[in-house]
Amino acid sequence: MARVLLLSNGHGEDLSGALLGAALRERNHQVEALPLVGNGHPYRDAGLPLILKTREFSTGGLGYTSLRGRLTELVQGQVLHLLGGVVKLLRVAHRYDLVVVIGDVIPVMAAWLSRRPVVTYLVAYSSHYEGRLRLPWPCGECLSSRRCRAVFSRDQLSADDLSQQLQRPVRFLGNPFMDPVLQPQPPLPPSRRRIGLLPGSRRPELEQNLRLLLRVVEQLPEPLLASGELAMDLALVHGLDDTALAALAQAEGWRLQPGDGRDQQQRLERGQRRIQVQRSRFTAVLQSSDLLLCMAGTAAEQAVGLAKPVLQLVGEGPQFTPEFAEAQRRLLGPTVFCAKGPVGSPDTLKATAALALELLERSVSDPDLQERCRREATRRLGSMGGAAGLSGAARIAEAIDDQLQEQHPRHPRTRA
Repeated sequence: MARVLLLSNGHGEDLSGALLGAALRERNHQVEALPLVGNGHPYRDAGLPLILKTREFSTGGLGYTSLRGRLTELVQGQVLHLLGGVVKLLRVAHRYDLVVVIGDVIPVMAAWLSRRPVVTYLVAYSSHYEGRLRLPWPCGECLSSRRCRAVFSRDQLSADDLSQQLQRPVRFLGNPFMDPVLQPQPPLPPSRRRIGLLPGSRRPELEQNLRLLLRVVEQLPEPLLASGELAMDLALVHGLDDTALAALAQAEGWRLQPGDGRDQQQRLERGQRRIQVQRSRFTAVLQSSDLLLCMAGTAAEQAVGLAKPVLQLVGEGPQFTPEFAEAQRRLLGPTVFCAKGPVGSPDTLKATAALALELLERSVSDPDLQERCRREATRRLGSMGGAAGLSGAARIAEAIDDQLQEQHPRHPRTRA
């Protein structure tokens, strides 16, 4: 058994870190976590101890995407909180046999400074952005150092590219964040067509995004939604409770109707338009939808990994800005679509609704689009692959277990 510290910096990174930590714990390793950004809920949900008190910031660690975001992080104290996390790491690093990085240059550099053996899952970078990955300084130097014992990438293109750049083997073994959505779920009630609404998970951006999504739904033909031909499902996190949701809906001219506790879901209504509110059924929404209308990061990646077409709706940020959306399209490829136009303008919302109807029909009737979705799922996420039926988290955990065995050959090898 070894002591392992997970070091991550973002909500999606925390999710992958928690899944990887659970897989390592199954191999009898003692695992703790240090999320440098965000509240670390995925670790708590997985029962993994945190070694630092966490804080929630409105930028969600994505302030670098704009000058306003950088200033917000300074005012809210996020930079000081990040530095405090790095100082904590340097103080306690000697307790651990291995530091596992899930993220980008910040945790990579922090782990290198800890002077402990490091394994890196470089989930935040991909060669799909530009064709050749340009690692920010000093990320490449840290990954090439002797302290970094292994590097894993988020796709095969990046693995091949980085193996050449770093002059060391870089492996692609899958993406842990795809593991939960690949598990079979009870489907949502049948409907001829279904659109899933993904507003993201960070507040207060979540509320801003949801307002825009509601305005797009208002542009869809009311008879289509009233007839039951088209089902709309909102995948919503518990952070936005019923009281806040009802107030937001009322301000936008919608009503939150309670469920009856049996078969009837909570729903948002405006006239004959209805949106089913799905809490704790995110995976079912992804799997059951023909199209995802998305204002999120990791959720869009998971949708593409499930071979679903994604339609972006750009918001005001701090995450889902025009720049972020454009970068996401480069990362995830041609099955991610976006209507042109100014953020939130009536013409943009109307164009998004029209494109949603077009893609919805194509998703079930266009074999070329369906094949392209399947091809890009494998190319961009590798989500359907895997050796011996193991999940991405299990494959990376197995490789880390091998690395620990090389460091400490006196320890018996642990197998799940």
